[in-house]
Amino acid sequence: MLKQRIITALILLPIALAGFFLLEGGAFALFIAVVVVLGAWEWARLAGLQAQPLRIAYGALVAVLLYLLYGVPALAPWLLAAGVLWWAFATFLVLNYPDSSRYWGALPGRLLIGLLILLPAWQGLVVIKHWQLANWLILAVMALVWVADIGAYFSGKRFGKRKLAPRVSPGKSWEGLVGGLLLSLLLTVAVGLYRDWSFSHFLLALPAAALVVLISVVGDLTESMFKRQSGIKDSSNLLPGHGGVLDRIDSLTAAVPVFAMLLWLAGWGAL
Repeated sequence: MLKQRIITALILLPIALAGFFLLEGGAFALFIAVVVVLGAWEWARLAGLQAQPLRIAYGALVAVLLYLLYGVPALAPWLLAAGVLWWAFATFLVLNYPDSSRYWGALPGRLLIGLLILLPAWQGLVVIKHWQLANWLILAVMALVWVADIGAYFSGKRFGKRKLAPRVSPGKSWEGLVGGLLLSLLLTVAVGLYRDWSFSHFLLALPAAALVVLISVVGDLTESMFKRQSGIKDSSNLLPGHGGVLDRIDSLTAAVPVFAMLLWLAGWGAL
């Protein structure tokens, strides 16, 4: 398994880095769309569509929606706002699982949730790509999520005692959450010192970074909640040793639209 993980990572990492940081405009939007459509194909299974033609049809629907959204950029703020509202509601669902499953137990609700997870994440990256320091901003949101994940793993392994969401993901602890959050905030402080931020910038950046990290945890737990409800360990086997695409991007699907919305509210760029 470890050998598979390493080989897969070595193949995918340069592709991902090239796609995120070298592509521009429509090529970048298409690259992210491919990832999102694969995620949609996986989500269809979590939603309850077992037949392959139906899963492919759901992926095709998402592809069509992405094409239409790219042609109507005026919808970007509305889609990002829908994503932010969804993740606020998802927090409630995770904290109240399994009782909350009555709000999304039916197939139409699960399929709609897939759209609320995937479409705003795509839109957020496409929007950020048009802003000043776009590549650095994309790297920033990824770094926040990855550093928080690393910090949570080691602090949870060393200090973890109190379960964060035992009915959703028994392996996560409050101590891990705090450790990951602190490490991500330390990264934010380091970046701020390097870029010579003012005190007012720190007052904005630190709470924003904390919110992005916390909502990324909700993204992770949300996929875990649906996998548990469906009795599925991994979203697919597309990535040997890593599971599926959704297993790798679940935290980012939540973090990206919130990150983009916070930057917009701070006046970084236009929507």
